[in-house]
Amino acid sequence: MTLDGFDSGRSARIIGVDWASLAEDEAKRLKALGVDEGAEVAIVHRGVFGTRDPIALRLGNMTIAIRRAHAHAISVEAA
Repeated sequence: MTLDGFDSGRSARIIGVDWASLAEDEAKRLKALGVDEGAEVAIVHRGVFGTRDPIALRLGNMTIAIRRAHAHAISVEAA
């Protein structure tokens, strides 16, 4: 399952990231923030309009905002 389809509030573990589907600068930014295999994440909020962008993601002690397209490139499993 990809992160964009994962339920809000539940914890997940990243099992893979399709880096090739992301622009190089976007991939670098996500890697620098700690988005990578093995990281524990949780969706804490989704945007309210049509595309439900952005997605607020808890990653360790941080909350980061990512686009739904980025979340679609991140494969997760329930933690």
